[in-house]
Amino acid sequence: MTMDDSSEESETRNPFNVNRKERARQALAALRRVIPRPETELDYVNEYQLIVAVILSAQCTDARVNKVTPGLFEAFPTIAALAQAEPEEVYAHIRSVSYPNNKAKHLVGMARQVMEAFGGHVPNTQQDLVKLPGVGRKTAQVVLSVAFDVDALPVDTHVFRVANRIGLARDAKTPLEVERQLKSAIPQDEWGEAHHLLILHGRYTCTARSPQCERCPVAPVCRYYARLQKLPDSLGGLDPKKGKYFCKTDGHYFSEPSAKEDRHGVAQIACPRCGSMNVFEAKSGKTTKQVKDYRV
Repeated sequence: MTMDDSSEESETRNPFNVNRKERARQALAALRRVIPRPETELDYVNEYQLIVAVILSAQCTDARVNKVTPGLFEAFPTIAALAQAEPEEVYAHIRSVSYPNNKAKHLVGMARQVMEAFGGHVPNTQQDLVKLPGVGRKTAQVVLSVAFDVDALPVDTHVFRVANRIGLARDAKTPLEVERQLKSAIPQDEWGEAHHLLILHGRYTCTARSPQCERCPVAPVCRYYARLQKLPDSLGGLDPKKGKYFCKTDGHYFSEPSAKEDRHGVAQIACPRCGSMNVFEAKSGKTTKQVKDYRV
């Protein structure tokens, strides 16, 4: 994914002056150009396989889930077969995913409830889906969107982070807040596509630890990127022998910093003498200021 400075979306020079609906329009248009097939990366062939894969994917990569599901589905090819299994049998096939004990219990419980309450058919409403073990709001909405083509906009950790960083949601503190803000900014018939675009963007470009802003197609309208550009430039000529940090405001070195929250609620290194957050690492000359990145 690369930034296309010649695109019409790049005409917006100040991301802070764009409302959320226009920001969403421009961001999704940019992502569509570099993600031609926005769809789930989980392997499945029917509703049964999808709901199993989505339950397994909680706090686990899709790639890892795709490695265990072939053997799992060979052993339990139908939801009826899974309902007759014991959690210990399921565990043997999914032991390499995160939280395998709990997920094995959830899968068996989900299958048994589908058989008992829904005649062996995965339900197609959120109200019914969230009654199943291991199925929360996000999982239910993924199943509805992907399997049943219902307008839904599931929010996982990638969508939560990316939506807040770009500014499609504004300081939303919970997945439900992000979902509501996204739905108010994005046309309903684009919710499913937006979900996949934002997940894939978060998975491969706007990553949690090292977002690749220099090649991001959304950077021209991204509030996070704009804040990064406003960070102070590095200082030259600092002497790390005098202290680990240098306070530019007070003009002195120190090694034991104070902590202070900025107006965005981000914990920053502060000068213990004057309280200034205009602090730099003496060794590298880089600012110690951090931009809120919404990692969860």
